[in-house]
Amino acid sequence: MEAPSRTAVDPAPPLVGYDVFAGDRALVEAVGRHLPAELLDGAREELRALGRASGSERVRVWGERANAFPPRLRTHDGDGRRIDEVDFPPAWHRLLGEAVAAGLTDAWDRPGGHVRRAAGFLVATQAEAGIGCPVSMTHAAVPALRAEPEVAAVWEPLAVSRVYERELRPVASKAGALLGTGLTERQGGAGVRATTPTARPLADDGAYLLTGRRWFCSAPMSDAFLVLARAPGGLTCFLVPRVLDDGSRNAFPIQRLEHEPGNHSNPTVEVEFDGTTWARRIGEEGRGARTVRGMVAATRLDRVLGSAALMRQAVARAVHHASYRSASGGPLVDEPLTRNVLADLAVESEAATVLGMRLAAAYDSADAGSERERALLRIAVPAATYWVSKRCVPVVAEAWECLGADGYVEESGLPRLLRESPLYSVAAGSGNGQALDVLRVLRTEPAALDAYLREVGDARGADPRLDRAIRGVLTELADLEGVEARARRLAERMALVLQGALLVRWAPPEVADAFCAGRLGGDSGAAFGTLPPTLDLRAVVERARPVA
Repeated sequence: MEAPSRTAVDPAPPLVGYDVFAGDRALVEAVGRHLPAELLDGAREELRALGRASGSERVRVWGERANAFPPRLRTHDGDGRRIDEVDFPPAWHRLLGEAVAAGLTDAWDRPGGHVRRAAGFLVATQAEAGIGCPVSMTHAAVPALRAEPEVAAVWEPLAVSRVYERELRPVASKAGALLGTGLTERQGGAGVRATTPTARPLADDGAYLLTGRRWFCSAPMSDAFLVLARAPGGLTCFLVPRVLDDGSRNAFPIQRLEHEPGNHSNPTVEVEFDGTTWARRIGEEGRGARTVRGMVAATRLDRVLGSAALMRQAVARAVHHASYRSASGGPLVDEPLTRNVLADLAVESEAATVLGMRLAAAYDSADAGSERERALLRIAVPAATYWVSKRCVPVVAEAWECLGADGYVEESGLPRLLRESPLYSVAAGSGNGQALDVLRVLRTEPAALDAYLREVGDARGADPRLDRAIRGVLTELADLEGVEARARRLAERMALVLQGALLVRWAPPEVADAFCAGRLGGDSGAAFGTLPPTLDLRAVVERARPVA
């Protein structure tokens, strides 16, 4: 008997076999906007190769397997020797190898390096968000390493290398290395005043032994960790290698893997330094907070980029699904209410991408000597981290709903995206911490506020709703009495105005119009899908469609 046709009830085809980079118009335009002409061809070629790989069936399967077979802790080898290693499945190593080979740890001192890396980070982490942690921490470690030139001479070339070597062995025999961090205290915060591990100096200059607990150590496959501990001269930064120069294992007793709601492919570990853990001082004693400042800022930008990547992937899947599923005789994407929801999500996603890439460009300019761009980063990065990471969860959840029951199935990929979505609003410090950091910069660094006002001022006169929002921010800033209680409100408004200014300058009119109406003009509701129906929502959705 012939099987009945299932054409009418088949789901939308999987979103695979497409170029994640080329299918993201906002990202493609940002790369073209922020890179010098002489770098564009090479950058586009690299990003297209990464985009095709990230959208391939092969990498999709790797991501699924990396989550289906989570890492496991091995405290001892077969002979009873303490090794404290975390075993990862082969799929994980393949994903991480692709990311390293694509230059996701290689930005510093490379022409256009931060823009190129940021675009790559946005593309690669859409395939599997777990790889974001090790490449982010390795990239961000470079500014801290440079506080100790002798150490940087050994470790920086390995950190920016495009070679991934998974085995733990002396770094002198490796062509590439990863670095993690251990900054978090038992109470779950990274506040430096609460740091409890201690460091005892040895006779060798710069060598110490560490004692104490690190509650979260990121990226446990790393070759070394940057750790804060209290030395005789105060809070200090240290490099803790996993393998010492003579080939012996450093004492790095892992107590357990931390079980987290998301990021299943890349756990954090709890470590208890036992008084024999060898460490090398980075920077001066007592200057630990200053030493890690650049590292913290770099990881914050990656929280913006990682959130933007999750949003983009969720929106791409929602638009793709709605383009194939039918309702009332036509595709869902043509239904007015569905179109409104998709357009609202697409605007949020594009605003996050444009802001993240603008900040990456500011890093390149700051590295080239621009003090204005350096000042802009000091205030824009915490504001952007606060707001973009906060928007990630509702965007992914609404995109999931666009798939209906199909999205509730694990194989759809949306549950994995939703589990990942809260990560970036926690990993960079709490929302309160980000908002209070904005206040700190406002109070202590007038050049940062001036740089911000110049940036948003470049768009004044282009949209009356943006102009009113800029005036609103100025009014907020003019009255700082009791400002701490409304720090979140201020950080949110500053981030929204900055996003609006960038979109008005660079996005298509229909995108900028929708953003200003829904985010700055008050002409929408609290939920997604409440934009004014008079906007050109069809064009906004079409722009967000991935090229499959």
